[in-house]
Amino acid sequence: MLNIDEGEILLVNKPYRWTSFDVIGSLRGLIKHLIGKKIKIGHAGTLDPLATGLLIVCTGKATKRIEEFKDFDKEYTGTFTVGATTPSYDMEKEVNETFPTGHITPEMIYDAARSLSGDIMQIPPMFSAIKIDGKRAYESARKDKDLGLAARPVSVPEFKITRIELPEVDFRIVCSKGTYIRSIARDFGLALNSGAYLSALCRTRVGPHLLSNAFEVEKLKTVLRAQFQTEK
Repeated sequence: MLNIDEGEILLVNKPYRWTSFDVIGSLRGLIKHLIGKKIKIGHAGTLDPLATGLLIVCTGKATKRIEEFKDFDKEYTGTFTVGATTPSYDMEKEVNETFPTGHITPEMIYDAARSLSGDIMQIPPMFSAIKIDGKRAYESARKDKDLGLAARPVSVPEFKITRIELPEVDFRIVCSKGTYIRSIARDFGLALNSGAYLSALCRTRVGPHLLSNAFEVEKLKTVLRAQFQTEK
């Protein structure tokens, strides 16, 4: 039984091309319809629209725990496409430059992953929600402004290469709060004396919470409808 009104922690598998707020909006509208009033609802850590995977959604009094969940480490799986770059470091923007890949060996790829593991300094993407002088970075980036974003410390305790079929390289990464996998893609390409961008991403874990335990959005809606109809 889900205690939505009082406070519940919901694990949701965010669909591809949905924003995190699309998920919240969809659930908020259904819950208001079912219980007849608005309740607090929010998510604990944004996923980009082109990413899929675990989104922690909190309702009611559980929204007080959102910052706690944001501080957890996170695990991702995904794919880098090597030999090209995009302005956003992922597939949101079109390829803007291509690079040779013939010199790249498997050992170079493993070395690149090792060089980006541990405690590192990372420059966030220009197309990100970081605030600079009160404005979101992506707002200035869309006006072709060079923000000169400063490098920040992040931690990447695990960076494993799981498949190499150039131009694609699959990976599994465990990282700290504030780490941008898109920036890792950029730095990975540079480490190979080439270029790279993020072409697939799935968040598989947030702290102790696993994607394997998450609801698909439509399944969660079905469960909620059944529960509240039964209660009535």
